[in-house]
Amino acid sequence: MRDAIVSNGIDPMSYALPGPLAAAVEASLAEWQADGKAQRLWRGDPSLWSGRDEGQWLGWLGIADGQLADTPRFARIAEVASSGAFSDVVLLGMGGSSLGPEVMRETFGKVPGFPELHVLDSTDPAQVKAIEDRVDLARTLFIVSSKSGSTLEPNIFEQYFFERLAQIVGEKEAGRHFVAITDPHSKMEDVAEDEGFRRIFFGRPSIGGRYSALSDFGLVPAAAMGVDVPQFLDRTEAMINACKPAVPVEENPGVVLGNVLGVAAKSFGRDKVTILASPAIASLGAWLEQLIAESTGKEGKGLIPIDREPVERLDVYGGDRLFVYLRLQSDPDKTHDEFAAALERAGQPVVRVLLDDQYDLGQELFRWEIATAVAGSILGIHPFNQPDVEASKAATRKLTAAYEESGTLPAETPFFSADGVSLFTDDANQAALTAALDGPPTLAGYLAAHLDRLRTGDYFALLAYLEMNDAHQRTLTEVRARVLAAKHVATCLEFGPRFLHSTGQAYKGGPNTGVFIQITCDDAADLRVPGQKYTFGVVKAAQARGDFDVLAQRGRRVLRVHLGADLAAGLHTLQTAMFQALAAAAPAGDVTTSS
Repeated sequence: MRDAIVSNGIDPMSYALPGPLAAAVEASLAEWQADGKAQRLWRGDPSLWSGRDEGQWLGWLGIADGQLADTPRFARIAEVASSGAFSDVVLLGMGGSSLGPEVMRETFGKVPGFPELHVLDSTDPAQVKAIEDRVDLARTLFIVSSKSGSTLEPNIFEQYFFERLAQIVGEKEAGRHFVAITDPHSKMEDVAEDEGFRRIFFGRPSIGGRYSALSDFGLVPAAAMGVDVPQFLDRTEAMINACKPAVPVEENPGVVLGNVLGVAAKSFGRDKVTILASPAIASLGAWLEQLIAESTGKEGKGLIPIDREPVERLDVYGGDRLFVYLRLQSDPDKTHDEFAAALERAGQPVVRVLLDDQYDLGQELFRWEIATAVAGSILGIHPFNQPDVEASKAATRKLTAAYEESGTLPAETPFFSADGVSLFTDDANQAALTAALDGPPTLAGYLAAHLDRLRTGDYFALLAYLEMNDAHQRTLTEVRARVLAAKHVATCLEFGPRFLHSTGQAYKGGPNTGVFIQITCDDAADLRVPGQKYTFGVVKAAQARGDFDVLAQRGRRVLRVHLGADLAAGLHTLQTAMFQALAAAAPAGDVTTSS
């Protein structure tokens, strides 16, 4: 067991690693110290990574000082939110602009005297309507959050809810229910000015979306829901100071963690970063998913974050994992304590981080930002771009443009249909599935053939373009658990389109070790996007198809399951067929079918 940092007002971290990995990490830390790499990181030396434009994306290193120097603006938005005029705050965003606020919402909950924060980051029409039905629109403050100002989802969310407010309170008054967070001179700034938004907060162009949680993108929503932002930043500063270049690398919590992550993946194949967290801070995993996957998953390399995976018996976990246990000391739930200890006894590498209370959250945001930049250096990639996210966006734009021209999306033909469920894939994947089919074509048979393509060191991901609600999560988590138990591979459950701005980068650009099932459906009810020919349902369908097309172009093992209009019945059919497909399945390492 190695204690990394246990004092100086920051959250203590320790790690237990198998001998060869521990030795390699120590050697890497010695190299970082000898070569002054921490100093080079803080200087923005691009040669530490790929030698491109990395130095232009390090504004997050100094963000806390600037935020602490101007805390009155957070107090002002908190006063507006708590004035009694608003019962709810709705954050309209996607990816980096929504995941940080969601962590705040889930971690701090409803703060007395302040409105409740809700986060909308899905184009699923049922999810949009669920948010609308949950709040009193006339007493709701909307925060439109978009770094570029041109991101599709926040723009159409704003169009929809601005029109709904205008119908209720009038167009002039509607603007007083909106604030914007965006980079200077963006399209969203123009919209906010034209529509009379209450306030515009500006981000920094030198901070990418997934590194923006400590900028206004994360802290304005936090202030509006009642988080004490100065206290939050004061706590965070202790971690920032501990990660500065003057600190010896073996005592630098961000550099140490980054070396553990990078060396484990690059030299030992332990690239599945499996996150265990106390229930009260479990939402941090979704933020870490984006930071880790979108930053490192490219050029055929990367770390694959595994969040909220059901716990199984120890023998299902292979040699491709690194476990991280985020423990909140004030949370009485000790669910993962014994499991983490058992993993260590079994020889699995485990990193432990202990947080005193919720206000230590900012320390973790910064620690992991440093660690991800360090891991990116070790992997030899650019940790601040997202080329395959852009590829999916381009594919979506092409499909929505086709819809605007013809009034319909391009026709598709399933290669198999039964019981209201249809299967789609590209020619290469269909040929592989057909060749591997054992017996007559059935839904369970095709699913079994697809799952048999898993190999030792692979991971399995469910990509669900459905409303993200408790019922759907329970059903798909049960499927995920069965795959883990039967196949002994890491598993992911993601809801679209939100994951496109997160793990979607690693799934397309990272190592080709994923086996994917994309799940789509016909929407029972749709919603019009004001000023556009398309609907929310059309946008979601285009995003799913664009996602699938890029996965297939990248040679990924992907199958699309379309559930039709009766979503409950379709999900039950899929779950039953998956259980049948896994009933006699062998672990991935024992499978002999060719992939």
